[in-house]
Amino acid sequence: MKKKDKYNIAIVGATGAVGQEMVKILEERKFPVAELKAFASARSKGKKVSFRGKDVPITELSFEESAFQGIDIVLSSAGGSISKQFAPHAVKAGAVVVDNTSAFRMDANVPLVIPEINGEDIQKHNGIIANPNCSAIIMLMAIAPLHRKNRIKRVICATYQSASGAGAKAMQELEQQTRDVLEGKPVQKKVFPHQIAFNLFSHNSAVTDNGYNEEEVKMIQESHKILHDNSIRMVASCVRVPVFRAHSEAIVLEFERKMTPEEAREILAKAPGIEVVDDRERNYFPMPLEASGKDKVLVGRIRRDLSSDNGLALFVAGDQLRKGAALNAIQIAEALIQ
Repeated sequence: MKKKDKYNIAIVGATGAVGQEMVKILEERKFPVAELKAFASARSKGKKVSFRGKDVPITELSFEESAFQGIDIVLSSAGGSISKQFAPHAVKAGAVVVDNTSAFRMDANVPLVIPEINGEDIQKHNGIIANPNCSAIIMLMAIAPLHRKNRIKRVICATYQSASGAGAKAMQELEQQTRDVLEGKPVQKKVFPHQIAFNLFSHNSAVTDNGYNEEEVKMIQESHKILHDNSIRMVASCVRVPVFRAHSEAIVLEFERKMTPEEAREILAKAPGIEVVDDRERNYFPMPLEASGKDKVLVGRIRRDLSSDNGLALFVAGDQLRKGAALNAIQIAEALIQ
């Protein structure tokens, strides 16, 4: 990308939970924005987003090349089918699209990037860079530093995924259902197929023929692509829990060689984007409540896997809207302009 003092940025899906977080993070990190353009669907027409003390009007998303003329970087989080329609037009107009949907993640010609892990892949782009699945990002932030030191042969991961992963309306549904249950009112289900308040259930994505849901498949396939290693054996069980934002994950790893908890702790303490929270005396470990609003992924409960000679178990928590989505996309944009 041509070096400039400031860049014209477009956010597609600006009124959604991730889009709103993108606006906040651009401001927090003082990204060199010349002009911000906010796109959303026709339903958001007339709305505005606040950026650096000014109101930015929402523009209805157009699938025309002309809509993206003059835009340097597009940060997109508006659904896979929408991305497939507009992204090629944005690229033709000269923009680089950082896409936070599943539309391009497994495309062999599109880099899938977590900057702390495979940032060098950014330079292989042909106009589109994919932002990984939130659960995959949070897991890989914790395990990739260990994998670099001692190759991981097998991963078993169970996720505890927050409502934020399904968007702003899902978060509102969790809040409303909680109120209704406590007040003895009937629960209304609009976003999730099951009651989310005081409940948990298998991730609300379609179940494939092999019994794995799409979220679990994404975690496995995307991890292989990001780590450039298809030989790692992986199994995931993805579950929705009644938490507003921040996913948690219980992870069991099997390495080629023995790795002690002390070694792992030392590696993770030096890893970018990681905060080790591992206080056995106080029984104090990563919690989604404390990960919410943080840029770093919290890692703790680092202990031997008693069922394996070369295994470790750990627990992680990371903000799904930030590192799991918006922050990772903006970090990619920051790397682009560097």
